[in-house]
Amino acid sequence: MASTLRTPPRFVPTLTTVLEIPPEPVAAEPLPGASAASAQPVPDAASAVALPPAAQLSQAEIVSLEEQLLHRVLQRVDLSLEERLSDTVSAAVQHQLDAMVPRLRNEIEAVLRALVIEAMAAELSENTGSTPASSA
Repeated sequence: MASTLRTPPRFVPTLTTVLEIPPEPVAAEPLPGASAASAQPVPDAASAVALPPAAQLSQAEIVSLEEQLLHRVLQRVDLSLEERLSDTVSAAVQHQLDAMVPRLRNEIEAVLRALVIEAMAAELSENTGSTPASSA
């Protein structure tokens, strides 16, 4: 039977330090009319520490953690949403323009052809009785 205290390969990260998490002070209840998100400042991601699995949280703490998580997720979504939406709209507009260019070119060509034909017909009808210029 193999030993359960086997040394892991050298490329596997190993836990070398145990961090003790100091207890956080209990926040005061928010004033009536104030949102729970404005009552507690949101900690930055660098100072966020995972809770131990056995931690017992009150309903208010669970709601606060859920709001903080929702706030962070919405921030991440908001950052990439504008960029992706802009890229998607640009691609759709470019696709439509690419499809329109040949049709527009054909329409412009037909209009120009009609204008040139009308101008030539008007010029020829005005000068029908005249004699061509002689090079004598």
